[in-house]
Amino acid sequence: MHAAYYRPGGVYRDLPEAMPRYERSAHRSARTLAKLNENRQGSLLDFIEDFTERFPGCVDDYETLLTDNRIWKQRTVNIGVVSPERAMQLGFSGAMLRGSGIAWDLRKKQPYEVYDRMEFDVPVGVNGDCYDRYLVRVEEMRQANRIIRQCITWLKDNPGPVMLDDRKIRAPRRERMKDDMESLIHHFKFFTEGYCVPEGETYAAIEGPKGELGVYLASDGANKPYRLKVRAPGFPHLAALDEMVRGHMLADVVAVIGTQDIVFGEIDR
Repeated sequence: MHAAYYRPGGVYRDLPEAMPRYERSAHRSARTLAKLNENRQGSLLDFIEDFTERFPGCVDDYETLLTDNRIWKQRTVNIGVVSPERAMQLGFSGAMLRGSGIAWDLRKKQPYEVYDRMEFDVPVGVNGDCYDRYLVRVEEMRQANRIIRQCITWLKDNPGPVMLDDRKIRAPRRERMKDDMESLIHHFKFFTEGYCVPEGETYAAIEGPKGELGVYLASDGANKPYRLKVRAPGFPHLAALDEMVRGHMLADVVAVIGTQDIVFGEIDR
């Protein structure tokens, strides 16, 4: 899904009612083709629902392979241990903080969007090592699957518009813009000037896959921010790498970085 799908006032368009299907090919047998298209007979919501039914079995396979694997535990248990107190001092968030035993999840503590209507659990670790962080992330996959299934049910039961009808907030439709001068002017103003935000400052954060992703925004009343700062969740995690790997083998650095789930695109900006 592209970031441009989200627009001020809603989203670009509703979910498709039909899924694209694989077509006949000299490289596929009729049986293979039928198998590929088996879960593509309905809408996109049906396709996602089919995935949520299959996904827990895949997670079971991952756990069968890793959770009680002797080699896996030798490489992760008591590696990169961070105490709950030290995790908070270092500014950890997300699975890194929960792996150390702190039950902090913005979706529960400071609900946004519709998370206050969702039923899900917040997994926490005990020892704060790489193995606990692995267990937390695996359980979070199961909880994410629960959330998706609840969203699918709600979307099926509540069809409706996906964008506000306020022409001062949303851009006009392309076909209308080509026939109506006022719509053309609105479109030009939207994409050249943008919005003038009231003077002030704000901080908003979400519970991202890697932790707290926050945006601090200061406005002087103009159409461009006076100051903008993005809090990347991976930055404080990477900053703690030196402390977490002291006393371990060089090969253990790989396990620590893996459980930190570092993405340098959000850090090296």
